[in-house]
Amino acid sequence: MTMEKISTENEEKKSLSFVEQMVEADLADGKNGGRIQTRFPPEPNGYIHIGHAKAICMDFGVAEKFGGICNLRFDDTNPTKENTEYVENIMNDIKWLGFHWENVYYASDYFDKLWDFAIWLIEKGLAYVDEQTSEQIAEQKGTPTQPGRPSPFRDRPIEENLRLFKQMNTPEAVEGSMVLRAKLDMANPNMHFRDPIIYRIIQIPHHRTGTKWHCYPMYDFAHGQSDYFEGVTHSICTLEFVPHRPLYDKFVDFLQEKDAQHAYRPRQIEFNRLNLTYTVMSKRKLKALVDEGLVDGWNDPRMPTVCGMRRRGYSAQSIRNFIDSIGYTKFDALNDYALLEAAVRDDLNKKACRVSAVLNPVKLVITNYPEGKTEELTAINNPENEADGTHTITFSRELWIERDDFMEDAPKKFFRMTPGKEVRLKNAYIIMCTGCKKNADGEIEEIYAEYDPESKSGMAGADRKVKGTLHWLSTAHCLPAEVRLYDRLFSVENPGADERDFRELLNPDSLITLKNCYVEQYLKEKKPGDFLQFQRIGYFTLDETSTETHLVFNKTVGLKDTWAKINK
Repeated sequence: MTMEKISTENEEKKSLSFVEQMVEADLADGKNGGRIQTRFPPEPNGYIHIGHAKAICMDFGVAEKFGGICNLRFDDTNPTKENTEYVENIMNDIKWLGFHWENVYYASDYFDKLWDFAIWLIEKGLAYVDEQTSEQIAEQKGTPTQPGRPSPFRDRPIEENLRLFKQMNTPEAVEGSMVLRAKLDMANPNMHFRDPIIYRIIQIPHHRTGTKWHCYPMYDFAHGQSDYFEGVTHSICTLEFVPHRPLYDKFVDFLQEKDAQHAYRPRQIEFNRLNLTYTVMSKRKLKALVDEGLVDGWNDPRMPTVCGMRRRGYSAQSIRNFIDSIGYTKFDALNDYALLEAAVRDDLNKKACRVSAVLNPVKLVITNYPEGKTEELTAINNPENEADGTHTITFSRELWIERDDFMEDAPKKFFRMTPGKEVRLKNAYIIMCTGCKKNADGEIEEIYAEYDPESKSGMAGADRKVKGTLHWLSTAHCLPAEVRLYDRLFSVENPGADERDFRELLNPDSLITLKNCYVEQYLKEKKPGDFLQFQRIGYFTLDETSTETHLVFNKTVGLKDTWAKINK
């Protein structure tokens, strides 16, 4: 083997995450017959967020990279929180991110098998019905440094446990009156091993099985077993499941004992969660924001949900690029939101159509430009991609410009419009400001300038150097628009670690709505999801509420990161 080949193989090895290296090693060892099968197992009790997107990229990405399959499995073991709305939106978000599942499964597909497995455990003396309250069970479990005490019901006869367990699954069973616990080890230092609850009574119809079941398996009992029933080879999850892994493996041991012909076993591997500054990832808190009307639904552009980011104008590729850039480790970290925004800018710079928009307009009159005359000027759609072509923008005597682009008494380094100085109008002419008109309150109503007819972009006279270039719109050839400027949802860097109520930490300036804006007529052809760059301002997209008569644009991200500078 040549040194060049060895070097190439070493580089490929370094590019693999530690999870991928473990999968690669299992393949090399011939485990599970060389099969790779992963799964993404969301609970359908809310919309998925960017933290879930990291798991999606890993679960589906491993299957793609190693020629395996990834299934989508909904963990629908708690009917009190789940519904089909969440199922449909989770599926839409995964597709939008660019991934494909091989099969769709539900934990509820295995309710009969799980029930039979629980019966087998009872018959083997490995499970019992406990009639203590939840408070009593928690108290007798002990502490991490002190062993637990056995339940007074721990040694019930098998026949009585079978009778009571079947009674739990009746319409008459009272929630909280009984639970089924696995009989493991009350002295184990791992608290999850101290006779964990594996079934509880819930008298609420299930969104798929209706009223067939009245007691439901706990997550730790359903999760690993579902992996086993499906043939999952690598159960990839986040670090909080590390202490659950011995229990996962124990239940697989029992399943293999129950079914001696089934020799394979899934392997659980854990990686770090995705945490972002100025954001919460708790589904409970996100649901509270929605339910209490503190945001405009799960897809509010300030939310860390995938659908919220899509509505804000983030591209699927930018999210995947960000996740790839932060990588996968065995240590939790708090990632700077600015890193996500940088990934969005980098991707949209290649994709976004450049257009003009004026968000805080003031009128500019070109006094020596003929009244009634108009010109159709050519604007490049995307200088990063010639194939995106061009469009036209109309120039006329009266224009809108940004109010901040004019200053009557400007400092030396102000390179925009001020009396006596020249600036270039983008794609058009060089002009010199000659003055302005103010109202009774001293506010500027109109700005006046003269243009150089020989300075049109592309003409020989256009070579003259000027330090400022301004964007503009013809007042008679533009469209009114509403523009929504979004910022961090929370005002503190790590709201999840703050002891105050998270509602108190909301950023009051996370949404600023501008009503009297103008955009190019060309934008009437655009639709929600199209990537736009308002020149000199930032990246934007049409909101889903936008109509032909009322255009609404969402700010995706600025052209530069100004947050860090403001909050130093």
